[in-house]
Amino acid sequence: MTQPSGPDVVLLDYEMSNLRSAGKALERLGARVRVATRPAEASGADALVLPGVGRFGAAMERLDAHGFSAMLRDEAAAGRPVLGICLGLQLLFERSEESPGVDGLGLLRGDVRRLETERKVPHIGWCEVDWAPGAVFAPEGDARGAAASTYYFVHSYACVPTDPDDVLGTADHGVEFVAAAGQGMVSGVQFHPEKSSTAGLALLGRWLDSVRLVVAA
Repeated sequence: MTQPSGPDVVLLDYEMSNLRSAGKALERLGARVRVATRPAEASGADALVLPGVGRFGAAMERLDAHGFSAMLRDEAAAGRPVLGICLGLQLLFERSEESPGVDGLGLLRGDVRRLETERKVPHIGWCEVDWAPGAVFAPEGDARGAAASTYYFVHSYACVPTDPDDVLGTADHGVEFVAAAGQGMVSGVQFHPEKSSTAGLALLGRWLDSVRLVVAA
């Protein structure tokens, strides 16, 4: 059986996510996928993936307990690609209304706020994302420079970056919210690409392409 020859991608297991579907999606795209429960197991990775479901405060507590918080800050400072998925994106920011007084990773400036909308919260289901031109996740652009795509969301909170340039994509659930954000090699999506059919798989493929460019540099 031919082994994957793509980037070495490590999924961080801090007991706050289901890693199986994300790992299978990345393997299907050719990545060599490993799961780490402590920093030493992530040694030598080309890129790190931080999935997540649940509460912000509990997730940060687990990240600290596993030793991942300091590792993620160090790896991001060294230019290692980091991808946050769902709660994983929120954890990249400085703080969240969901857990007052709890510091996030602070890899992206800004906070996380509850969706203030007339519609049902949590927001669960498929939603179109409008991509910023040139965003790492964006599909091939239309005449505006970016194309819209549909992905699967499950969330009650959304990120509010301090720098508008960190907004990579937006969606609408009675109110516009940030669906993807990033700066440099640190980025994330509020939705679940691994549950978003062909559009989600294609998005992960574009992210892996950006990782390959870093590895080749």
